[in-house]
Amino acid sequence: MNPAPVIALLSSTVDMAFLKPAFEAACPGVDLRLLPDLGPLHEIEAAACWQAPPGLLATLPRLRLVQSLAAGVDHLTSDPRLPAQVPLCRIVDPEMASGMAAYVTWAVVQHQRHMGRYLQQAALSTWRVQPVQPTNQHRVGIAGLGTLGQACAVALQALGYAVRGWRRSGGGSVPAGVALFHGDAQRADFLAGCDTLVNLLPLTDQTRGVLDAGLFAQLPRGAHLVNVGRGDHLVEADLLAALASGQLGAATLDTFVQEPLPADHPFWLHPQITTTPHIATRTHPRVIAQQTLANLAAVRAGRAADVAIDRTRGY
Repeated sequence: MNPAPVIALLSSTVDMAFLKPAFEAACPGVDLRLLPDLGPLHEIEAAACWQAPPGLLATLPRLRLVQSLAAGVDHLTSDPRLPAQVPLCRIVDPEMASGMAAYVTWAVVQHQRHMGRYLQQAALSTWRVQPVQPTNQHRVGIAGLGTLGQACAVALQALGYAVRGWRRSGGGSVPAGVALFHGDAQRADFLAGCDTLVNLLPLTDQTRGVLDAGLFAQLPRGAHLVNVGRGDHLVEADLLAALASGQLGAATLDTFVQEPLPADHPFWLHPQITTTPHIATRTHPRVIAQQTLANLAAVRAGRAADVAIDRTRGY
């Protein structure tokens, strides 16, 4: 019989104590270790992480599993000392798709229907009707047509928006009615038809800084950018320049290079930028605990974890 697992809950930005009740309910007797006192490091078998302190995972000699708290693992693979031999897993949560679809739909609608301007007018007791554009005349492009991207596409189509998508390769399923573009050869054609561009790409060496001046120049003038990928996808100075020139008309941003976003950051007070604090979608602690424990059980039994990522692709 396997002893109770010893799991470290690691983050340099979040108080990980919020996960303790879920782990204890899913596995009574589990030994949970939190910073700053991790106890004897050689006892730790698994680490559930969100932006773990760089280099820390390499100091755990018995580590058998690294579990991301999110669908992305870039916050882990950016650590040059991440142990190469330890399985690295991401969260797969069906409920994340509906949460992301709700956020992206809100972001598209609030800009396309001028909701921000109406809120400003209401604060001034001003009754003024803004131009109304039919949804089927507003083209939404989704860069990254994985599980989350496809859920967003279906939700937007249900409201009548014209939806297109781009992915690195042409394989895989696509919701009916979504125009698919793929590869570098078709990226410019994809971007040219995006009144709103939604970024849901995974963060890899190839996509870091992809939201830059060159990409913005390929969008229709006045386009709206929605970034729900990662902060490192975006070249912040290029965004500010594109907004100042009118090449972009607005941006809705949920992820940032530095989180929390510093109080003096120019995004906060920019009239064309809407910021939210990385809340587009969240995974319930119960799901994190159950998937971490299931992945650890698989590794203990000599099997591959179901959602181990391909490190050569980064997702």
